[in-house]
Amino acid sequence: MIYDYPILESIDNEVLGMIREQRQLLRYQVGQNPLRWNGFLRKNTFARALQGSNSIEGINADLSEAVAIIDDERPETLEEETIRALQGYRVAMTYIVRCHEDPHMQINAQFIRSLHYIMLNYDMTKLPGQWRNGPVYVVHEPTGDTVYEGPDDSEVPKLMEELVQQINSADDRESSTVLGAMAHLNLAMIHPFKDGNGRMARALQTLVISRNGITSPIFCSIEEWLGRNTEAYYAILKEVGQGSWHPRNRALPWVRFCLRAHYQQAVTLMKRNTHVGRVWGEVEKIVKIHKLPPRVEAPLLDAAFGYKIRNNGYREESEISDVVATRDLRKLSDLGYLVPVGEKRGRYYIGSPMLREISAKCRDTRRAEDPYTILLRRSEEAQLDLAM
Repeated sequence: MIYDYPILESIDNEVLGMIREQRQLLRYQVGQNPLRWNGFLRKNTFARALQGSNSIEGINADLSEAVAIIDDERPETLEEETIRALQGYRVAMTYIVRCHEDPHMQINAQFIRSLHYIMLNYDMTKLPGQWRNGPVYVVHEPTGDTVYEGPDDSEVPKLMEELVQQINSADDRESSTVLGAMAHLNLAMIHPFKDGNGRMARALQTLVISRNGITSPIFCSIEEWLGRNTEAYYAILKEVGQGSWHPRNRALPWVRFCLRAHYQQAVTLMKRNTHVGRVWGEVEKIVKIHKLPPRVEAPLLDAAFGYKIRNNGYREESEISDVVATRDLRKLSDLGYLVPVGEKRGRYYIGSPMLREISAKCRDTRRAEDPYTILLRRSEEAQLDLAM
């Protein structure tokens, strides 16, 4: 047997309602955005998810490097193995985005094995696409402590078939967020692969949630949130797993952990959308003041958020010649918005302090509240009102 879908309490269903409201608002707001604004928001969010999920495994990159990986570039600041690991994850998540748009896609054991191959084929010693053929242990990277031992490898095929059955047991939107959490938990606890189980579990959760048409996989992922809350993530898996395969344990604490993550990540995306919009508005003002061509809005927006601007990337995105791209970037440098770094073919541009300050001033730094805390506070306030 595997971890069973838990019985939710009324407060859990209320939190699910709050998550749905946030997603509906985000879908509406994103639908009102200009195409380039949406493109930037998606790339930024995808890069943060890639960065967050891989950081949990000790595969680290800063946001600018993660964006470069999304753009199929090879950051000179990263080691080759790190680049290949990040590229594998990017391709796997891109495949998930494609699957989200495919009405004929089915999740089965072979699909999961294939996704693992896509993600880890850069290192054949990790046996990409194959179930493990021996014991497996989860080690907490910061301490080196073994925190979990998976079930016997002879049990893996049967347990994974049970997982597939669970994933395909409910197709309605009400259940998919919880179903995704259970897919994540069960794959992480079965630990069917020699390596890459954490990344696979997080990617599978995103696919399960998004396949019912709730929203784009990029906007329903909690991988960014988990990367920011890694210690809490390890702690809840330790609490539920208790060191080894215990599928009779209650999964509700884990599900509640995921619901908190989904709500807070949705709020973060709402705030990010607003942030991008404010910076976009300031960039439009710059373009109008200096009577610049509208195409330079894109590199100014990227640079305002700390991304590197390269001539070839700008040229391809804007469909302009090398001469025009060079002239545009030189003009933005002369105006004090970009700063050139390097020479000739290795040259790139970064946002000047003046441009970066625009982004900093537009940012909302308040943390999203815990939805369970919000509901408990509302309940207490309602009780006080009745008592008065």
